[in-house]
Amino acid sequence: MWSIADRIVRLLASVVIAGCLVEVAFAESAQQEAISASVMGEMVQKVGYRAMIQKQAIMYNLAGYARNDPDGTVGVMLQGDKDRIDKTLEAISAGTKTSSKANIIGETQTALDPNLRTFTVFGWTSQSRKISNPYDLVFDLRPTDDEISAKQAKAIWDTIAESTLKGEDLSKFMKHLGDDE
Repeated sequence: MWSIADRIVRLLASVVIAGCLVEVAFAESAQQEAISASVMGEMVQKVGYRAMIQKQAIMYNLAGYARNDPDGTVGVMLQGDKDRIDKTLEAISAGTKTSSKANIIGETQTALDPNLRTFTVFGWTSQSRKISNPYDLVFDLRPTDDEISAKQAKAIWDTIAESTLKGEDLSKFMKHLGDDE
């Protein structure tokens, strides 16, 4: 039989534990954010830029999308851990070997979508591989929210492209597998 003192101690302990769990859950959700951005630069389209953004999203397990906009900018939406989004925005600003450098990002906060579990590059093509048919390349978030290396992210991106491209476009892609884009 438990004494009243034992019951009170157990009750207080469970309240403290529950409070700690709520605090941890709140801290984790407080770091989550969603942003929409428009990226401007001299060369941000037709240079592998959206593929680079998707590889960043794969590396950091971020949801969202990247698309070429008709005005020559790249539209981006990122959702996930704030620190990882910040790292991705740094890479977006820095650009790639073939894109412009020091790109300008006009970013705004947007509402979190708890159902968004993918990062999509809309209408991907590749001038260097001579792939002109547009494909939507979709990355499904990993169940574990871990970060992975750039090499692992590229391997996942290659697998996404291989499973999405069709016919002659797939053959062209496979011929240039390992090329940067």
